[in-house]
Amino acid sequence: MTNTPQSIDLLIEARWIAPVDTDGLLKNHAVAVHQGRILDLLPSGEAHLRYRPAERVRLDDHLLIPGLINLHAHAAMNLMRGLADDLPLMDWLQHHIWPTEAEHVCAQFVRDGTRLACAEMLRGGITCFNDMYFFPDAAAEAAAELGMRAMLGITTLEFPTRYASDAEDYLTQGLATRERWLNHPLIGFCLAPHAPYTVSDTTFERIATLAGQLNLPIHCHIHETAQEITEALERDGIRPLARLHKLGITGPNFIGVHAVHMNDEDLACIAESGSYLAHCPTSNLKLGSGIASVVKMQQSGIAVGLGTDGAASNNRLDMFGEMRLAALLAKGTSGDASALPALEVLRMATLKGAQALGLGHKIGSITPGKAADLCAVQLNTLETRPCYDPLSHLIHVAGRECVSHVWVNGRCCVEHKKLHSIEQNDLESSIALWQNKLEVRRKAPE
Repeated sequence: MTNTPQSIDLLIEARWIAPVDTDGLLKNHAVAVHQGRILDLLPSGEAHLRYRPAERVRLDDHLLIPGLINLHAHAAMNLMRGLADDLPLMDWLQHHIWPTEAEHVCAQFVRDGTRLACAEMLRGGITCFNDMYFFPDAAAEAAAELGMRAMLGITTLEFPTRYASDAEDYLTQGLATRERWLNHPLIGFCLAPHAPYTVSDTTFERIATLAGQLNLPIHCHIHETAQEITEALERDGIRPLARLHKLGITGPNFIGVHAVHMNDEDLACIAESGSYLAHCPTSNLKLGSGIASVVKMQQSGIAVGLGTDGAASNNRLDMFGEMRLAALLAKGTSGDASALPALEVLRMATLKGAQALGLGHKIGSITPGKAADLCAVQLNTLETRPCYDPLSHLIHVAGRECVSHVWVNGRCCVEHKKLHSIEQNDLESSIALWQNKLEVRRKAPE
């Protein structure tokens, strides 16, 4: 008696699959997807006998990977891409970015900027981003419209902006937004104190309490520049990370962003507390902040994910670029050509990011039971041939232009390199309007 094949929503057959949670590649395998989740991962021949899909996608010259996870972004800042280049961090922030934000940032700015960022990220294989910006309700609307997974920051500062008046107001508004989106399958939240130099001890203590009560990750810039540490020692008599540890911020739910200037005590603190770090190599180089010691971090037992930072300081939301640069910097700074092999870099861009966000049980690997967040990378162009090692090609040869298909929660968001769910003309019109507004400010006399 022959078993009847099981009806499912989707069967994706690929020449190569990188599950990420195991070593190596699977060749000529298939991923069975039903109701947004990965049902099975098995040889293609077996899949034909076991499943009857409503839709079948054949990827004959592709590597299928988990959707990439951008562990640190300021999505709406896509509207400030290239606005103030070739400047160090504090000059860039204080004299260009913050004044522009004070004049222009509103809910519509964040909605339009985040729509642009989501479009860019999805086309580049990013299925989830961890954001830190204002008006998170508008960011949630944009991400939901494009069908993208987002962890949105309840951003907190001591000084007023067009979004909130003080730290308590930031937290109150952010938590109310979280309540409104609590049951959405793709939208989650982090507590996001901006940085030790913009947030007080009292606010950090309140955030530590909220994180414990609500089981939320904490996402914070830390040790990005040498100047930040020098000023902290003069002001507080203690290094910024040590201060956060003393205030109860570090721990398994803490994501420290940048971590460029870390001494042995700092690394020990992160390792012993079980905290995570988000490495943003392009932004750190472009702002002249330095190079994070990722090899030393990993040797200390620290889990490191990858982020782009915002497009105002990168200027791309391109995880392929971050993966390649992270690998090359690790090899160059350590003098060890074996540092950060391709599979480990891919894990940084997928599973490590998922674990940092508390989503390791849900995304980050091609594992039955997890959400079907997937990215197909085409490896049949002249630029990608010959291909002896698809994982090596993924990191050192392929770029985001090689992404052909992207699924989030089993739903196709990019098909044959074309974005679903948004009209490009509508998006381009909103970008042009904001460019005109921001250019008027740039040209105004000081």
